[in-house]
Amino acid sequence: MRSETQARESRALVEAGVQAADGKLGEEIVVLDVGEQLGVVDYFVIASGRNTRQVATIAEEIEEATKHRCGRGPLRIEGLREATWVLLDYGDVIFHLFLDETRTYYDLEHLWSAAPRVGLEGLLGAALESNS
Repeated sequence: MRSETQARESRALVEAGVQAADGKLGEEIVVLDVGEQLGVVDYFVIASGRNTRQVATIAEEIEEATKHRCGRGPLRIEGLREATWVLLDYGDVIFHLFLDETRTYYDLEHLWSAAPRVGLEGLLGAALESNS
Protein backbone atom coordinates (compact mmCIF):
# COMPACT_ATOMS: atom_id res chain seq x y z
CA MET A 1 0.00 0.00 0.00
CA ARG A 2 1.36 3.40 -1.00
CA SER A 3 1.77 6.17 1.52
CA GLU A 4 -0.15 9.41 1.29
CA THR A 5 3.08 11.20 0.33
CA GLN A 6 3.73 8.76 -2.52
CA ALA A 7 0.14 9.16 -3.72
CA ARG A 8 0.53 12.97 -3.76
CA GLU A 9 3.81 12.68 -5.66
CA SER A 10 2.22 10.41 -8.25
CA ARG A 11 -0.70 12.79 -8.65
CA ALA A 12 1.67 15.77 -9.05
CA LEU A 13 3.56 13.87 -11.74
CA VAL A 14 0.31 13.12 -13.56
CA GLU A 15 -0.76 16.76 -13.30
CA ALA A 16 2.55 18.06 -14.68
CA GLY A 17 2.52 15.55 -17.53
CA VAL A 18 -1.11 16.11 -18.48
CA GLN A 19 -0.63 19.87 -18.55
CA ALA A 20 2.53 19.48 -20.64
CA ALA A 21 0.77 17.17 -23.13
CA ASP A 22 -2.20 19.53 -23.33
CA GLY A 23 0.16 22.48 -23.87
CA LYS A 24 1.64 20.72 -26.91
CA LEU A 25 -1.85 19.96 -28.23
CA GLY A 26 -1.87 16.30 -27.26
CA GLU A 27 -5.17 14.75 -28.22
CA GLU A 28 -7.59 12.49 -26.35
CA ILE A 29 -5.69 12.64 -23.08
CA VAL A 30 -6.85 9.90 -20.71
CA VAL A 31 -5.64 9.12 -17.19
CA LEU A 32 -6.31 5.62 -15.88
CA ASP A 33 -5.95 4.74 -12.21
CA VAL A 34 -4.37 1.28 -12.57
CA GLY A 35 -3.12 1.05 -8.98
CA GLU A 36 -5.66 -1.57 -7.93
CA GLN A 37 -4.94 -3.76 -10.97
CA LEU A 38 -1.14 -3.46 -11.06
CA GLY A 39 -0.04 -2.59 -7.55
CA VAL A 40 3.34 -1.14 -8.58
CA VAL A 41 2.05 1.48 -11.03
CA ASP A 42 -0.51 4.08 -9.95
CA TYR A 43 -1.46 5.71 -13.25
CA PHE A 44 -1.31 5.30 -16.99
CA VAL A 45 -1.53 8.57 -18.90
CA ILE A 46 -2.43 8.09 -22.56
CA ALA A 47 -2.33 10.77 -25.25
CA SER A 48 -2.07 10.99 -29.02
CA GLY A 49 -0.31 13.14 -31.55
CA ARG A 50 -1.16 13.69 -35.20
CA ASN A 51 2.34 12.85 -36.44
CA THR A 52 5.60 11.42 -35.12
CA ARG A 53 7.13 14.86 -34.68
CA GLN A 54 4.28 15.94 -32.41
CA VAL A 55 4.46 12.68 -30.41
CA ALA A 56 8.19 13.23 -29.81
CA THR A 57 7.60 16.87 -28.88
CA ILE A 58 4.91 15.89 -26.35
CA ALA A 59 7.30 13.35 -24.81
CA GLU A 60 10.08 15.92 -24.52
CA GLU A 61 7.72 18.47 -22.99
CA ILE A 62 6.46 15.98 -20.40
CA GLU A 63 10.03 15.07 -19.47
CA GLU A 64 10.97 18.74 -19.07
CA ALA A 65 7.82 19.61 -17.09
CA THR A 66 8.17 16.71 -14.66
CA LYS A 67 11.83 17.48 -14.03
CA HIS A 68 11.07 21.16 -13.47
CA ARG A 69 7.92 20.80 -11.36
CA CYS A 70 8.48 17.47 -9.60
CA GLY A 71 12.24 17.06 -9.67
CA ARG A 72 11.89 13.71 -11.41
CA GLY A 73 12.84 12.34 -14.77
CA PRO A 74 11.74 9.07 -16.29
CA LEU A 75 13.47 5.86 -15.24
CA ARG A 76 13.46 4.86 -18.90
CA ILE A 77 12.13 6.02 -22.25
CA GLU A 78 11.15 3.65 -25.04
CA GLY A 79 10.21 4.36 -28.64
CA LEU A 80 11.37 7.97 -28.97
CA ARG A 81 13.30 7.33 -32.19
CA GLU A 82 10.27 5.96 -34.09
CA ALA A 83 7.76 8.06 -32.10
CA THR A 84 4.76 5.92 -32.98
CA TRP A 85 4.45 4.80 -29.33
CA VAL A 86 6.64 6.54 -26.78
CA LEU A 87 6.64 5.20 -23.25
CA LEU A 88 7.93 7.37 -20.40
CA ASP A 89 8.29 5.16 -17.34
CA TYR A 90 8.47 6.94 -13.99
CA GLY A 91 7.82 3.78 -11.99
CA ASP A 92 4.58 4.92 -10.38
CA VAL A 93 3.28 6.71 -13.50
CA ILE A 94 3.66 5.59 -17.09
CA PHE A 95 2.97 7.93 -19.98
CA HIS A 96 1.93 6.28 -23.25
CA LEU A 97 2.15 8.70 -26.18
CA PHE A 98 0.83 7.40 -29.47
CA LEU A 99 0.51 8.23 -33.09
CA ASP A 100 -3.26 8.11 -33.72
CA GLU A 101 -3.15 4.90 -35.78
CA THR A 102 -0.93 3.11 -33.26
CA ARG A 103 -3.21 4.07 -30.39
CA THR A 104 -6.21 2.68 -32.23
CA TYR A 105 -4.37 -0.56 -32.95
CA TYR A 106 -3.23 -1.24 -29.37
CA ASP A 107 -6.37 0.23 -27.72
CA LEU A 108 -4.99 0.42 -24.17
CA GLU A 109 -8.18 2.05 -22.91
CA HIS A 110 -10.10 -1.10 -23.84
CA LEU A 111 -7.39 -3.39 -22.46
CA TRP A 112 -7.51 -1.53 -19.13
CA SER A 113 -11.25 -0.78 -19.21
CA ALA A 114 -11.68 -1.96 -15.59
CA ALA A 115 -9.39 0.84 -14.39
CA PRO A 116 -11.21 3.99 -13.28
CA ARG A 117 -10.66 7.11 -15.36
CA VAL A 118 -9.39 10.21 -13.59
CA GLY A 119 -11.22 13.40 -14.54
CA LEU A 120 -9.06 15.94 -16.31
CA GLU A 121 -11.02 18.96 -15.07
CA GLY A 122 -8.95 19.36 -11.91
CA LEU A 123 -5.68 18.53 -13.64
CA LEU A 124 -6.12 21.03 -16.44
CA GLY A 125 -7.99 23.51 -14.25
CA ALA A 126 -4.88 23.97 -12.09
CA ALA A 127 -2.96 25.11 -15.17
CA LEU A 128 -5.66 27.58 -16.12
CA GLU A 129 -5.77 29.01 -12.59
CA SER A 130 -1.98 29.44 -12.39
CA ASN A 131 -1.96 31.29 -15.73
CA SER A 132 -4.57 33.80 -14.52
